[in-house]
Amino acid sequence: MSSFVIEGGHKLSGSITPQGAKNEALQVISAILLTPGEVAIDNVPEILDVMNLISLLEGMGVKVKHLAKGKFSFKADEIDINYVHTKEFIKKCASLRGSMMVVGPLLARFGEVFLAKPGGDKIGRRRVDTHIMGLMNLGASYEYDAEKKAFRLTAPESGLRGVYMLLDEASVTGTANIVMAATLAKGTTTIYNAACEPYVQQLCRLLVNMGAKISGIGSNLLIIEGVETLGSASHRLLPDMIEVGSFIGMAAITQSEITIKDVAYKELGIIPEIFRRLGVRIEQRGDDIFVPAQESYEIESFLDGSIMTIADAPWPGLTPDLLSVILVVATQCKGSVLIHQKMFESRLFFVDHLIDMGAQIILCDPHRAVVIGHDHRLRLRAGKMLSPDIRAGIAMLLAAMSAKGTSTIDNIQQIDRGYENIEGRLNALGAHITRID
Repeated sequence: MSSFVIEGGHKLSGSITPQGAKNEALQVISAILLTPGEVAIDNVPEILDVMNLISLLEGMGVKVKHLAKGKFSFKADEIDINYVHTKEFIKKCASLRGSMMVVGPLLARFGEVFLAKPGGDKIGRRRVDTHIMGLMNLGASYEYDAEKKAFRLTAPESGLRGVYMLLDEASVTGTANIVMAATLAKGTTTIYNAACEPYVQQLCRLLVNMGAKISGIGSNLLIIEGVETLGSASHRLLPDMIEVGSFIGMAAITQSEITIKDVAYKELGIIPEIFRRLGVRIEQRGDDIFVPAQESYEIESFLDGSIMTIADAPWPGLTPDLLSVILVVATQCKGSVLIHQKMFESRLFFVDHLIDMGAQIILCDPHRAVVIGHDHRLRLRAGKMLSPDIRAGIAMLLAAMSAKGTSTIDNIQQIDRGYENIEGRLNALGAHITRID
């Protein structure tokens, strides 16, 4: 198990560029299974989750070329469908959350796929009902295979068929899976209450470039006219909005001045405004974000004087992946804020580590925590922590960078799943982070 040793209290300066978007990468890389043509994808983050998905595709028979740093080409013209039905393949899928995204493409193109309960973060229950019900709406049958310990989804002999469906939740990955399957279904598929995050929009744009017919991109009503085949295309990933938010948080909690380059500002949605509600000044300079150093960050109240509440919500609301970072930043702001994590019931449990470091946090229940900020008058104490998931891991790293003394974070493989060479990039700004393998 690898660890980070962090010497806290150092201010950052300089500029940093966010990596390509992890969540988009998992979707668009899976989409290459829909076509025998070659698909080139640029700005790919070479992080653990993404590289494991690429390895999974190679095991299926996908031809992968690593053209340059962050640039790959994929050609799925000779898929070993027998391997896709093996226990070995199912076991690999079970260890990788991103493997969910291959289900829709494989079902649509080859007529059958096995679905293992996917791995990933330990943040509570993560339902896959939306994926399965959506594919069943397209005509797939569904049964449990006790021998393989996985669910078998099978398309009718005549293929999947388009239909109107109202999703039970605006699931990002569920929407992506259904859209990918619908591109090769017969007839027209209408998806209402579809997720409309920028990453789903990007997936739809790639599919259109491959020959799909999709309208309503950017809204919660998607209409997909099925086509016989899809072809070759090229695509570039957006910058990772979670990294952008993480870097804003790092600047704030360490009272540092940094510039975040090439952020695709118009795709950040409400993220800059949420940090402004914590008192963090943010300046847009072209497509860059400049965060000046501040002595104090004062949390706003609502207009009636009540305590500020920051909660996650479907796009264009706040992504739940940033709530952990926002919570840590709030520990050093002036004022109080209620953090409401609606989606995952275990994601706030990492606050016990922050309380041990001296943070004033009241964990109300698995979904809500009240943070009373120190206004930088009382620094967090160094501590020894264990990263339970990607986003809690980066939040702990923020806390350790602002703390007095030297902290240790174990199980940093969780951080590596979402952030590429994070210690090297932050050390270039003035952080003191050492990796211990």
